[in-house]
Amino acid sequence: MRTGLSWRDGNCARLLENGEEFFARAFEAIDAAREEILLETFILFEDAVGRELHGRLAAAARRGVRVDVLVDGYGSPRFSPDFLAGLAEAGVRLRTFDPHRTLLGLRLHIFRRMHRKLLVVDGRVAFCGGINFSADHLDSFGPRSKQDYSVELAGPVAADIRAFVADGVASRADAGGHAPAAGGAQAALALRDNHRHSTGIERVYREAIRAARSEIVIANAYFFPGYGFLRDLRHAARRGVKVTLIVQGEPDMPIAMIAARSLYRDLLREGVCIHEYGRRPFHGKVALIDDDWATVGSSNLDPLSLSLNLEANVFIRDRDFNAELRARLERLRRRHCRTIEADGLPARAGWPLPGPLLYHVLRRFPAWAGLLPAHAQKVVVLAPCGDTSPPDGADDSRMADA
Repeated sequence: MRTGLSWRDGNCARLLENGEEFFARAFEAIDAAREEILLETFILFEDAVGRELHGRLAAAARRGVRVDVLVDGYGSPRFSPDFLAGLAEAGVRLRTFDPHRTLLGLRLHIFRRMHRKLLVVDGRVAFCGGINFSADHLDSFGPRSKQDYSVELAGPVAADIRAFVADGVASRADAGGHAPAAGGAQAALALRDNHRHSTGIERVYREAIRAARSEIVIANAYFFPGYGFLRDLRHAARRGVKVTLIVQGEPDMPIAMIAARSLYRDLLREGVCIHEYGRRPFHGKVALIDDDWATVGSSNLDPLSLSLNLEANVFIRDRDFNAELRARLERLRRRHCRTIEADGLPARAGWPLPGPLLYHVLRRFPAWAGLLPAHAQKVVVLAPCGDTSPPDGADDSRMADA
């Protein structure tokens, strides 16, 4: 493949499903930290999960661990003074990416968000996926809780993730750049940014789809990719690859389901199997190809993620991980999904555009979206920890460009 990925040998990859599995492992790693905790998350809410994270991060900082947290200004719009003071007093530095004031209570800066979900502890264990630090990733939240995935990584790829996250924390001491081998998986970090890697994650997906031999399974919350991506899927199905999509059937954003459904007829015509997950909102961003390729990350397959947001996915070559992900998705499909049949589709699948115009939009939209203003986003320190942090409002060129 010509993706330019830095594949690392010697990794251990562990699939984590939903908040129950992810929070348990993430909190265990935080509690065991000895030197450094680096965390980037789109959403940190001041709910039961956010308060538990707050307590564990503060406890780590008090025992001498360097703790730096970055949240997105759109996804995590405000914190109480007590929440911020508790972190600052313990020595945690909390920063926010591109904060803006609301207009009549509305958050309008939806474009070019820091959508990554990365956690690295001591440069040796890392987590990457779609799960935010909020209680709506727990089944106990109720029928609107989210179905989602993350991956826990140990080995050299954890050091790669640490190096990327630490690059945005230039004032902090270096914790080294090597993690010992921990397993037999190959793994690589891929980023989507608004500069050098503007198509990085999509390019890895498409090259893997074009190389697929027998099977493609994509489970993605917001499925509305561009024309080229859809063409690659259709061509794979035509040459005999079994192509399966799992998408939302009970969406948290109805427009996402309307957009995805507008694609169904042409995909079904080519033999693509489509299933809508209906137990609760689907928030996953995972895929597998054949028996030796998989990805878990923050990137949806829609214009926001593929053309605007700052995203991170991990790509994994490991038969055992692939088999585990396949088994989890197959169980999800059997228990909670509805299979879409062509003869059950409405005439226009709920989308107001005629077919030719729709595909013109699909072909051009990623490029059009990329023309939206790429203002210099700011990273603002909300809870300073007393070190040499950049002043409030300082530019963070890594976040704007990386």
